[in-house]
Amino acid sequence: MTESETRTVLLRGGEVHSPADPFATAMVVERGHVAWVGSEGAADAFAAGVDEVVDLDGALVTPAFTDAHVHTTATGLALTGLDLSGARSLGDALGLVRAHATAHPGVRILLGHGWDSARWPERRAPSRAELDEATGGRPLYLTRIDVHSAVATTALLDLVPGVTSLTGYDREGPLTAAAHHAVRAAAHAAVSPHQRAEAQRAARHHAASLGIGSLHECAGPDISDEDDFTALLALAADEPGPRVHGYWAEAITDAKGAARVRDLGAVGAAGDLFVDGSLGSHTAHLCEPYADAPHTGTAHLDAATVAAHVTACTEAGLQAGFHAIGDAAVGAVVDGVRAAAERLGLARIRAARHRVEHAEMLVPETIAAFAELGLTASVQPAFDAAWGGEDGMYAERLGVARARTLNPYAALLRAGVPLAFGSDSPVTPLDPWGTVRAAAFHRTPDHRISVRAAFTAHTRGGWRVLGRDDAGTLVPGAPADYAVWRTGALVVQAPDDRVSRWSTDPRSGTPGLPDLTPGGPLPECLRTVVAGQTVFVGPKE
Repeated sequence: MTESETRTVLLRGGEVHSPADPFATAMVVERGHVAWVGSEGAADAFAAGVDEVVDLDGALVTPAFTDAHVHTTATGLALTGLDLSGARSLGDALGLVRAHATAHPGVRILLGHGWDSARWPERRAPSRAELDEATGGRPLYLTRIDVHSAVATTALLDLVPGVTSLTGYDREGPLTAAAHHAVRAAAHAAVSPHQRAEAQRAARHHAASLGIGSLHECAGPDISDEDDFTALLALAADEPGPRVHGYWAEAITDAKGAARVRDLGAVGAAGDLFVDGSLGSHTAHLCEPYADAPHTGTAHLDAATVAAHVTACTEAGLQAGFHAIGDAAVGAVVDGVRAAAERLGLARIRAARHRVEHAEMLVPETIAAFAELGLTASVQPAFDAAWGGEDGMYAERLGVARARTLNPYAALLRAGVPLAFGSDSPVTPLDPWGTVRAAAFHRTPDHRISVRAAFTAHTRGGWRVLGRDDAGTLVPGAPADYAVWRTGALVVQAPDDRVSRWSTDPRSGTPGLPDLTPGGPLPECLRTVVAGQTVFVGPKE
């Protein structure tokens, strides 16, 4: 342990969000764990015996957030490189590409992320000819906001032999499937170890500045590469910052495959193990055709493959998981996991806490199956905030009626399905309080959940899916992963408009949380602590 991890610290004079004491104003941290929470009067007894006393000056202390789905290096590259998520038109995006290319004359392959033609008046992606002109003929790889398709310049395609014969190649439009993966591999190969490490540091620092104490890195052979994955885990082990729990998305069929995944340092053969693609790129696998395209998307894995993977992982004591967005893809996962349960027994499957990423298009039958099989829904409420609503991308892709069924968080909770919240950064930004707000004020009112339930999904939820029920909450014995916030009055929110939505009555016995009403300010992070070690201090601290 470092010296800071062994020090005993008393925090007092604030509000401590703890189920152990809904009125707590003080907390003692010792050897990287929470030792006590309680009242200001009782804190006097600890003051003389600690190494440090921190006056919170009314600040709120909460468990640190866990972002349960992140691509760390890509997040860092977006933070430090070409980010098109703010582009409001095709012309705006091309202008940003041109400026970036001019500002980086020595970069061999230009990388960018975040274009979303569904938000542009032109309603189309940049053409290859337009990108060739904007870059002066240099190699450029530019991912769509969902990272399931990309556009590239001629100079980059020339570096990928045989790309024109691969599935998903389009002479004029975005690349998908195998063609996209091949071009992505060529582009990422140009990232030096130094560039990669700096991107990873930038992403972890940014996460810490937002009160995030843990990241679930969702890597895999179709997303990054083994060197990127192992380097990130090594950097996180050696340098202060948010914890990184690594998932490697590679299908396995036997104990040898499970051992290889574990040898990489992964906690599971899960994350973005693609059963399908994304709605924005028309590659999510649907039961009925898209409203704006004459097909049902792309299926990458079938139920038999899912069953083999879940069986091998369960037998090896390894967590399994899948990326599934469309209703057909989610159905394939359910059928596969149920087949594995029939072979191994339901109790073993439930105990493994297998997970499904995104799980956007659910029906009552698949929600019930998630509950029965003990599957965690690892979901991203910011997706609804970005693309939901009757005028959003989901409605364009699916029609308004089907779009209203997406991301049914309230139904999942009512069924007893565990939720873990994340961002899928850089698809949507790291933004934990914004994520909680998005779930509590879902664009479809029937799917809204309370701020408290959303906060739990973004703190304890990420730990529970790892098999840790003793973390993500500020109670004695829990890891001292916490954040300190400047915020307004604390309230208790109910998700149902038929009852009083807000309460500040302390007699409720429920710890309060910030008022997240849309339009109001979000809490400001003053300090983030992981295992008792400070990993971020805000400029106003």
